[in-house]
Amino acid sequence: MHRHYSLDVSAPLLRTQAFVDGRWVSAASVFPVLDPATGQEIARVSDCGPAEAKQAVDAAYKAFQSWKLCTAKERSVLLKKWFELLTLHKDELAKLITFECGKPMRESLGEIAYSASFIEWFSEEARRVYGDVVPASVNDRKILLLKQPVGVASIITPWNFPSAMITRKVGAALAVGCTVVIKPAEDTPLSALALAELAQQAGIPAGVLNVVPCSREKAPAVGEVLCTDPSVAKISFTGSTATGKVLLKLAADTVKKASMELGGHAPFIVFDSADVDKAVAGAMASKFRNSGQTCVCSNRFLVQSGIHDRFVEKLGRAMDAELRMGHGSEPDTTQGPLINIRAAEKVVHHISDAVSRGAKVLRGGKRLDGSFMEPTLLADVTTDMLCTQEETFGPLVPVIRFNTEEEALAIANAATVGLAGYFYSQDVSQIWRVAEALEVGMVGVNEGLLSCPEAAFGGVKQSGLGREGSKYGIDEYLEVKYMCLGGLKP
Repeated sequence: MHRHYSLDVSAPLLRTQAFVDGRWVSAASVFPVLDPATGQEIARVSDCGPAEAKQAVDAAYKAFQSWKLCTAKERSVLLKKWFELLTLHKDELAKLITFECGKPMRESLGEIAYSASFIEWFSEEARRVYGDVVPASVNDRKILLLKQPVGVASIITPWNFPSAMITRKVGAALAVGCTVVIKPAEDTPLSALALAELAQQAGIPAGVLNVVPCSREKAPAVGEVLCTDPSVAKISFTGSTATGKVLLKLAADTVKKASMELGGHAPFIVFDSADVDKAVAGAMASKFRNSGQTCVCSNRFLVQSGIHDRFVEKLGRAMDAELRMGHGSEPDTTQGPLINIRAAEKVVHHISDAVSRGAKVLRGGKRLDGSFMEPTLLADVTTDMLCTQEETFGPLVPVIRFNTEEEALAIANAATVGLAGYFYSQDVSQIWRVAEALEVGMVGVNEGLLSCPEAAFGGVKQSGLGREGSKYGIDEYLEVKYMCLGGLKP
């Protein structure tokens, strides 16, 4: 890891200032952005505080007055241009993700395609925001239900998908006529600023999209403005359940509409009837994408006793054959670093806790330089271990052996969160039973990767509120207004 890697991205896309009201503005101080693979500084970015956040909210509120009056067709055309620019600049945008977030280039290119797909999807949905004409119970009036944009939306996003988590929210907001203030994660502000540059190039008017990056130290104060300012109508947050609860409390005083996409703890269940090779391939894809740092990553592997040993052996062999650690810009890397040292320490803590309670390390188990962590396979895992009780967010596969379907469902549903869940089975009756019984918002049946713009993304229990993507994602940014047209002569 001692080679020097340099971020080679051209000037207009490598932005380091805040973007407020169509202008690039500096703050009083800057904060460093580091390459998590090397610890080297790759940029210094404006460290916004409450004053800049307030300016951005005011700019968004002013812009909302005209943006909401644009026709759906006009907004659709601008979003389509933005989508085309993302696609055109995909290589440079992917480099930004790899250098600030650590994921391998192949995954970063995949994220840009995924990110762009939300803008394309919502550019199309913009023209399909239909109201209703409802038959009245008396014939001197007409009942109309109109859909109108809620207003300014605060968009607070995480580091693990620094581009797609923005477009999934902002695409829907802009499509219906809302304006936005984006606060990207402190680890990954460069992707957000590049998106703002391309939005401006696409012709999206000043003030419609604003970005206020800030350091970890200033995040609470900036977040407070974005969740309490009376001009903000809506907050949309992706991140930890603990932070989501703080933001919901802040938003409660002014009764803001809120969407929350919070932590997961996804079960991955392999039943005796499963195709083991397909289950292993699904486990590899679901677990090791972004080194295990996604909210829909499988976190608890439940394998039925009849195929347990075969599954564990084949999974171990697949890990040996397919996983290569390294800097994300190296073409053969499949596993980049974790985002920072704290993340690596959490994985080590989960492993040592499991081993102390009787788990066996079959692969990996060690922390390497910096925030690199060996992909790790644990057997003989029990539900009293920390790794089965909270989200690891790293490349750890803890395998729990179970005997009956009821037992697997009881373990899977014991969590306080429910974002994604996965299971492998060839039994059609079991597929229906388990899919309906799992307490999650999304179920992958014989499939380990399920995110796409056409489907509704979101969770149940403490995994959040609302849905993103799909035809439902747009409703999060709309109010329904009832209009009664009375006094009509029948």
